[in-house]
Amino acid sequence: MTFPLNGPTGIGTTALQLTGSTRLERPREMPVRPIPGLRYRPAVEPDPELVADIEARTRAWARGLDLYPPEWEADADGFATAYATCLYHPDHASRDHLLAASRMLFAENVVDDCYCEDRGGSPRGLGARLLIAQSAVDHLHATREYEEQWRTGLTADAPLRSYHSAMEYVVGLGTAAQADRLRNDLGRLHAGYLCEAAWCIDETTPPVWQYLAMRQFNNFRPCLTLTDLVAGYELPAELQTTAAVQRATALACNVATICNDLYSYTKEFRGSHWHINLPVVIARSESLPARAAYLKAIEIHNEMMDGFEAQAATIIATWPDPRLARYLTGLASWVAGNHHWHSTNRYRYTLPDYWS
Repeated sequence: MTFPLNGPTGIGTTALQLTGSTRLERPREMPVRPIPGLRYRPAVEPDPELVADIEARTRAWARGLDLYPPEWEADADGFATAYATCLYHPDHASRDHLLAASRMLFAENVVDDCYCEDRGGSPRGLGARLLIAQSAVDHLHATREYEEQWRTGLTADAPLRSYHSAMEYVVGLGTAAQADRLRNDLGRLHAGYLCEAAWCIDETTPPVWQYLAMRQFNNFRPCLTLTDLVAGYELPAELQTTAAVQRATALACNVATICNDLYSYTKEFRGSHWHINLPVVIARSESLPARAAYLKAIEIHNEMMDGFEAQAATIIATWPDPRLARYLTGLASWVAGNHHWHSTNRYRYTLPDYWS
C-alpha cells in the first residue's frame, strides 16, 4: 500500500495555544439535529438506489487508485460521499455527471486530510505540496523529458492521484471554460488552506473579518462551481462573471462553509490539534463566552443566508434568463443539501449542549 505522506506528520502532539487567549473548555455534546435558530431550506431526499450506485462506483474508483488504506474504510462510509453528492445536485444530467461531482468531492477530502489535517499533514511545507497538487489539475507544459517526470510524479501519493483522475473525468463531461473555472476555484481553496496554516504556525487568532475572508477561499466553492456542469448545461462567462452573480455564488459558498463550522464545532475539540472555526474565533477575538460566540456565529450564518436569497431574487428579477434561474436554484439546492447532510450525519457530528 503506497500512501503518501512526505514531510512532517501531524500539526502537533499537543493542542496549539493561540496567542493572547486560553484554551476554550470543551462543551458537553448532544446528538446531531438541525441547529436551533439556524436558517435553512429543506433538501430533496435522493433515491436510495441512485445513491447506492454512485457510492459503489465512487468506491471502486477510489480503491482502484489506492486512495486510502483499509483502516479508513469506516470513515469513508461515515462521510457518505455519494449521498452528499446526490443531495447537493438534484438537478443532474446523468449518473456520470453525478459521478464527476462525487469523485471531485472525494479527491478534495483526500487532499485536505492528507496534506492539511492529522493524517500526515502539517502546516509546514504545505505550500509546496499544494502547488504540486494544483499541477495535478492544471497540466504542466514544459519539455517532453520533464513532462514525463511530472506524469510519473503524479502517481506518488493519493492526493495527487485523486485530483488528477477526478479532474480528467470532469474535463470529459464539461466545457473548457467550466474546467478552467474549477481549476481557478481549486487555486482559491489552496490559498485559503495556506492562510489557515500560517495562523496555526504563528499561533495566531485572527479578527473575525480576517477569518471570514480566509473562509471565502477555504470553502466549498470548487463543489458549488460544478452546479451547471453536473446539470448538463453551461452558464456562460458573460453571466457567471458578473459582479451580481459572483456575489450570489460567494454568499452561497460562505453559507455552506459556516454551516460546516457550526456542525463540526464539537468534532474539532476531539482532534489532536487545535482548529480555528468561526465560534472559536469570535470567542477569542471578541472576548465572549463560548456559548455566546456560538450563537453569534449562527446569526452571522443567517444574515449571509438572507443575503444570498435576496441577491438571487434580485438577479432573477433583473435578468430573466432561464440559465441564471437554473444556476441560482442549483446553488440553493447545494446549500440545502449541505445542511441536511450535516444535520443528519450522526457518524461525524454532535452539537454543543447550548440549548438544554
